[in-house]
Amino acid sequence: MSDTVIQPRPLGHPLAGQKMSGARMIMQVLADEGVTAIFGYSGGAILPTYDAVFLYNEQQGQTGGTPIPLIVPSNEQSAAFMAAGYARASGRVGVCLVTSGPGATNTVTPVRDCMADSVPIVVICGQVATAAIGTDAFQEAPVPSIMGSVAKHIFLVTDPAKLEATVRTAFEIARTGRPGPVVVDVPKDVQNWEGVFHGNGMLPIPGYRRRMKELAEHVVDSHEAARFFEMLGESQRPLIYAGGGVINGGAAGALADFAAAFEIPVVTTLMGIGSLDTRSPLCLNMLGMHGTAYANYAVDDCDFLIAVGARFDDRVAGVPAKFARNAKRIAHLDVDRAEVNKVKRAQWSHIGLLREALEALTAHGRREQFKRDYSQWHAYVSELKRVHAMNYDRASQLIQPYYVIEEINRLTQGEAIITTGVGQHQMWAAQYFDFRQPRLWLTSGSMGTMGFGLPAAIGAQIANPRRLVIDIDGDSSIRMNIGELETVTTYDLPVKVVVLNNFGDGMVKQWQKLYFKGRLSASDKSLHKKDFIKAAQADGFPYAVRLDRKADVPRVIAEFVKFPGPAFLEVMIDPEAGVYPMVGPGQSYEEMITGDFIASRHKVSIKTPGPSEMF
Repeated sequence: MSDTVIQPRPLGHPLAGQKMSGARMIMQVLADEGVTAIFGYSGGAILPTYDAVFLYNEQQGQTGGTPIPLIVPSNEQSAAFMAAGYARASGRVGVCLVTSGPGATNTVTPVRDCMADSVPIVVICGQVATAAIGTDAFQEAPVPSIMGSVAKHIFLVTDPAKLEATVRTAFEIARTGRPGPVVVDVPKDVQNWEGVFHGNGMLPIPGYRRRMKELAEHVVDSHEAARFFEMLGESQRPLIYAGGGVINGGAAGALADFAAAFEIPVVTTLMGIGSLDTRSPLCLNMLGMHGTAYANYAVDDCDFLIAVGARFDDRVAGVPAKFARNAKRIAHLDVDRAEVNKVKRAQWSHIGLLREALEALTAHGRREQFKRDYSQWHAYVSELKRVHAMNYDRASQLIQPYYVIEEINRLTQGEAIITTGVGQHQMWAAQYFDFRQPRLWLTSGSMGTMGFGLPAAIGAQIANPRRLVIDIDGDSSIRMNIGELETVTTYDLPVKVVVLNNFGDGMVKQWQKLYFKGRLSASDKSLHKKDFIKAAQADGFPYAVRLDRKADVPRVIAEFVKFPGPAFLEVMIDPEAGVYPMVGPGQSYEEMITGDFIASRHKVSIKTPGPSEMF
């Protein structure tokens, strides 16, 4: 990776040397970067680029080329979440195109969401003319100041000669290292400027490229590998703790090979779901605040914890000193140096590309014929899974949300893309769905943004037109971006939407019942007049059904899943259904509440969180 202005690109770009507007340059770079869809909402300051999109697609149609579809949602927040869903489901950079002022500020939440979950998107914002910046012009917002604190990087293009290189560099930064969102703020006069298109060239960002070069070159050497296997060899109860970095780094296959080669069980974070086939005997599913009881107990009981692409966040290690309390050693592999030793001290660590690191460790272990008998540990873990299995009130006459998800899962067999909003339905989906591979589970993990599920499903469907995409949502969460129901039908996308209706903010109500003596302040929506079925029908859904009888669950869900076009299903679930297990804030796994239907190995009394504890 060179630090010069001009980076090697494919020679002989067919448009090199042509004079074109800045807007056309933006569009051409998007095409050159392999963009297959643009999500956005137009406005005055971005009109030149929207016109360039129209002209590009018109030309592609005339010459037999491939146009780049422009997906227009109901608002800019949804546009950026669609770009995020596209990126999460495909691994490619998602693109969002919005205007200045409110158009740009409406993308702040999804930009922060992508930064927190390491999702690569490029947001291109229109801006007022260069001469008007700082004058409080119409629809002006200080985008660099606002986005600088939430994005991986922000560019304000004031030199039009650098526009082409800037957009190209934005893609480089978004997709490399720890992926993330990059924002490009382009004044209207820069879009209208005309200059020579080069077809190559990048900005000089020497420090960043040096760090990326160091990451690529920092491999696990034989000495490092030998030390790792010495620690593994001394362990009797090793456990892999896999996070979202495994998926973002394209390392799921390498993780599966590593775990299988040395017979090490695996727990995953919320963001790491799908990094190992959930049906694998080695998979203990999700750990953490709402993880499986057996995963959390395995973490408590392991003696060597191997963290891969995970960051020991508060939802996993709420009490760091008591997390993995019997682990004599911790190993940590990550692409981000800042995450190592941030929460838990690691006795062995490697900063580098995860796939290459895991492959090197696997190769070393096989070369040295490393072999240990972990049969007792496997038997112990299997017993944990049997005794502390996920369960619920199966005899209830009310529709249980877990039953609904089990029925959908029975039909999809771990092959569907599942998106969610945020709340109880999100955790139920994480707990009860199977995922055979990565990039099938799309959720707002760190930010926990309600309204994420529906636009993310649209982006995922655009990225994967032949795959079944289902949004599992809640009646409160879907309200946040319910306008995107119309987007689904406008583009005739076969997205399936499930609303698990429990008349309110279910997770908030659960906390209020546990910790606030049942005072349901602002969380109960049983008096709201919303008719979701009529709303879906008004937005053109050909299949819109309300399910309120338990006996009808198998039949209706089969109809819903098999319906060939857009489908909407509202399920009236038990309003008292809770999310269990649950580890309260500031509490350890031994204080985990498992509810009435999952066995606990500790007698637990519910403790009110301290005044400084997080939700």
